Amino acid sequence: MGTTLPPIQFGTSGWRGLIAKDFTFDRVRLAAQGIADYLKAERRKKTSPLAKRKPTIILGHDARFLGRDFSLAVAEVLEANGFTALLCDRDTPTPVISHTIRVRKALGGINMTASHNPAEWQGLKYSLHNGAPATPEATRKIEAAIAKRQAKGWCFDGSVIGTYACKEIDPLPAYFKRIRQLVDFPAIKKAKMKIAVELMYGAGRGYLDTLLEEAGVKVTRFHDFSNPLFGNQPPEPNAEGMTEAAASVAAGKAQMALGLDGDADRFGVVDKDGTWLTPNQILALTLYHLKKNRRWSGAAVRTVPTSHMIDAIAGHLGVKLHETPVGFKYIGALMESEPIIVGGEESGGLSVKGHVPEKDGILACLLMAELVAVERKPLGKILKQLEKHIGEFHTDRINIHINPAQKTAILERLAEGLDKIGSTPVQEFITTDGFKFILPHGEWVAFRASGTEPVIRCYLETKSATRMKTLQSACRKILK
Repeated sequence: MGTTLPPIQFGTSGWRGLIAKDFTFDRVRLAAQGIADYLKAERRKKTSPLAKRKPTIILGHDARFLGRDFSLAVAEVLEANGFTALLCDRDTPTPVISHTIRVRKALGGINMTASHNPAEWQGLKYSLHNGAPATPEATRKIEAAIAKRQAKGWCFDGSVIGTYACKEIDPLPAYFKRIRQLVDFPAIKKAKMKIAVELMYGAGRGYLDTLLEEAGVKVTRFHDFSNPLFGNQPPEPNAEGMTEAAASVAAGKAQMALGLDGDADRFGVVDKDGTWLTPNQILALTLYHLKKNRRWSGAAVRTVPTSHMIDAIAGHLGVKLHETPVGFKYIGALMESEPIIVGGEESGGLSVKGHVPEKDGILACLLMAELVAVERKPLGKILKQLEKHIGEFHTDRINIHINPAQKTAILERLAEGLDKIGSTPVQEFITTDGFKFILPHGEWVAFRASGTEPVIRCYLETKSATRMKTLQSACRKILK
């Protein structure tokens, strides 16, 4: 293995790299060996929840190039280390793999996915025994185990490559059973809906669309076949990625559009008039629906750069609100420790009480269909009605490119805190994740450095479009 390659490191959602450049079969096997070493060490601890579990690990992959082949390479390494690998029988959504880990009482899971990244990317994501994304503590130990093996020149026994016939499982029936318990399908059926579904050539095919059809929905599918190139655009259900489905809705062919990213952990929602709704809005609507219409009890949780719209709805409905660093692993950990109605983040992921501590785009989409069916109103109209109680929320995220040589100095300056953003006084300074400045009247600005490029992400929330322009200008000046 070349010494110029970057070390295998697990970021917000696993280890990702460019196929054939730094994401190679040799490095995937090395990562798998590191995970095997970590699991063996954990199982030796008498107090570990893994100690008494069968040595089973769930393997899965999304629709990307070589997903199955990489999974089989991982299986060979795990088998050589005394573990039993169970491979999902086709490209599988991340939340389904998470659910399968829990149902099968496995030690954990390894998922070959780069989520919404472009086609040339691949990734390896390790999940814990409860189906949650690996904690920073776990990934640090795995990285250390990988580095130790690499330092010793570890190489997998080539004589067994391609010889292991991995046992396959079908995770769909058990997942469908759970989703049918969480979603009010009779309400959806009663509403006789028409919905456009954007599947992004991804792993969500046969999941969201099938469940909607079972509920009597007339479904119009977009990109419902496998294509590892994802139509030459990132498989992300943002406004751009949902263009075709949105046009279908605007033309009156459907009441709404629902979309999934490449591994179906993120969601996209288009309202009746063709407007793409932000993940911030969907998260707030999910809390509103589950508390008001379902009468669920518990708290809510969001990440630092996620809109405070959910805070306002939580306050309006008498719900406690938690704030975590970016990464669903933090949300998932909290969801496992106390009753959480809904947890989510501005990047487009959420989960709910009684489900997996992992992002589930399929469930998020179904709950929005349920909300429209129950209230017999478009989502935008529900939001407008809520604004009468909680006010307006304007959000934005801008990527500001900076000189790499100046990056450290800028971050140090931000770390000291600021008295003002432009002419607006700062009321509170929060350093849970990055640098967040609370301003008067419920407005705020947050700065967070990218770990992979010379960019500082700036998150803003204001009460008007005019104020948004003012604060955007002020933030750009701060980072000069």
